[in-house]
Amino acid sequence: MDRFADIRPYRDNEVRRIIDNLLFNREFISTIRNLRFPWMPGFVSRLLDPLVRMRLAREFESVNDVRAFQDLVKNYMNKVFRNTITEFKVSGLEHIDPGPYIFMCNHRDIAMDPTLVNYAMLEDGRDSARIAIGDNLLSRPFASDLMRLNKCFIVKRSVRGRQALEAFRTLSAYISHSIFEEKVSIWIAQKEGRAKDGNDFTEAAIIKMFAMNRDKTSESFDEYIKRLRIVPVAISYEYDPCDGLKAAELFNTDRYGEYRKGEDEDLKSIALGIIGYKGAIHVSFGSPLKDNITTPDAAASAVDRQIIGSYHLHSTNFIAYRELYGDTRDISLLNERDAFNPDEYSRESRIFQRRIDSMPPEHRKYALAIYANPVANKIKIISGASS
Repeated sequence: MDRFADIRPYRDNEVRRIIDNLLFNREFISTIRNLRFPWMPGFVSRLLDPLVRMRLAREFESVNDVRAFQDLVKNYMNKVFRNTITEFKVSGLEHIDPGPYIFMCNHRDIAMDPTLVNYAMLEDGRDSARIAIGDNLLSRPFASDLMRLNKCFIVKRSVRGRQALEAFRTLSAYISHSIFEEKVSIWIAQKEGRAKDGNDFTEAAIIKMFAMNRDKTSESFDEYIKRLRIVPVAISYEYDPCDGLKAAELFNTDRYGEYRKGEDEDLKSIALGIIGYKGAIHVSFGSPLKDNITTPDAAASAVDRQIIGSYHLHSTNFIAYRELYGDTRDISLLNERDAFNPDEYSRESRIFQRRIDSMPPEHRKYALAIYANPVANKIKIISGASS
């Protein structure tokens, strides 16, 4: 019996069947067509569906296992990187052995965050991680198939009550099975949903979920956490392609007390995150959590310190911080690697200001906070460590 059949990624022997099904899925074909020809009227673009299907069939012709599918995705991402990323840097990965690990990452972009972590590992000659993804993002069956082809496993967020408890137990068991038995790394966000306001803080509930599979009679909490080898990962984007959408959501939540997503809004955010301009990106791998972490809250705090401390700040972060707070004296507390460069301020500020000014006036302070909060949080971490 396959205990994890409904949440695990697809296996090599399942790949060809899933791809063949996708090629005859009308929703999938129309979605790809709309992504490739967004400017074309619907009644005209629908005539292209047979051609889109033929093109995809050629691209998928030799894909018969997971690695081949990921190689295809990697080739596509290389094209995306050339068009949307000006610089891609990775730090810290050279200091950790091949794994496996739980890569616990800050979460800014639905698809790009795990993609960038896996891209960094593949470029370093390592195997990619399995990716935790919420079922709220899988409203369409074809989306679930695509994600599970790409080594994603499903986190059941939509269930409630006793079903939720059982889902978390199964999820905990699957993660420990991946790490301890199959020796495969896991990527998981530090919190449920993206940090839309730029505040990267870990939810202790996720650490509690990890520990649900621990045998309390034979292993202490800190021993189990150490054995899981949780590595905090900080990803920073010079520009967030979804900053305008996030600012609108934050404004509406603040003004009206709630925000209701539109139909397929998550899918649109995924697409924008992939094809939108990102500028420079830095992925910083931390070190595995060590001894004497005796509670989920302590583990969450340890992850926070590493993610916030190693977060690479861009000029956009400093410009937004100055715009919001007016005084940059606190920036002197930051280390030399993240020092504010006044020589670049004028040019970068004009570019950034045009971006902010393109948003509705009532949304702008929320957009600025997305970029400024990482600076404020890093100053707090450093101030606390030095006091």
